[in-house]
Amino acid sequence: MARVALITGGTRGIGFAVAEALLKAGDKVAITGTTDDGVVKAEHALSAPDGGQVTGIVCDVREASSTELAVRTVIAKYGGIDVLVNCAGVGVGAPISDLPHDEWDRIIGTNLTGVFNCCKAAIPHLKTRGGGWIVNISSLASTNPFPGGAAYCASKAGLNAFSDALMQELRHDNIRVTSILPGSVATEFSGRDSASGADWKLHPEDVAQAIVDLLDHPARSLPSRIEIRPARPKKA
Repeated sequence: MARVALITGGTRGIGFAVAEALLKAGDKVAITGTTDDGVVKAEHALSAPDGGQVTGIVCDVREASSTELAVRTVIAKYGGIDVLVNCAGVGVGAPISDLPHDEWDRIIGTNLTGVFNCCKAAIPHLKTRGGGWIVNISSLASTNPFPGGAAYCASKAGLNAFSDALMQELRHDNIRVTSILPGSVATEFSGRDSASGADWKLHPEDVAQAIVDLLDHPARSLPSRIEIRPARPKKA
């Protein structure tokens, strides 16, 4: 039976790869992005190969009303929701002394509050469905802080704690919560060149494969935190 998945930040990077993988698995997929152009472009790219069912939604996860509308759109389109993958994320490298207040708010608002907003909107519908999955994309930076990344690292460390508590809250509702902590991934995240380090970094498809495997995991067990790192990282 096809699952219904909502993937935030699904217009590029890891989120796009997850959407592509779930469509290939036969699932119905909705993706969110913050711009009309980005959403339309991604929706078209995902629909082209094999005609899978995909819906693009413009959504700013920092706004509760926007996430509630996104979830309602998914329910109206597909009749329910089985999987929420929180991929939307931002990052910036700057010492705290140089970091503008609005950048701190943007990072924490997207990476942490945004996940709260999406989970709060989706949980009642997952319960109605009889269970499901919430997958939160964190980062190995959450456990390995680095100079110039304090805001990003703090947002992801907070996400780990949020996810662990949420997992315990929902496990008896048959809703499984998992954090995925990737290491270096070859994407355009934070303005990087996606080709830089592609010979040794993880690729978005690697993270997507882990999520596809996770969703097919036996119901009796729960991999609550998964760390994924390059097998052969660049030597210092």
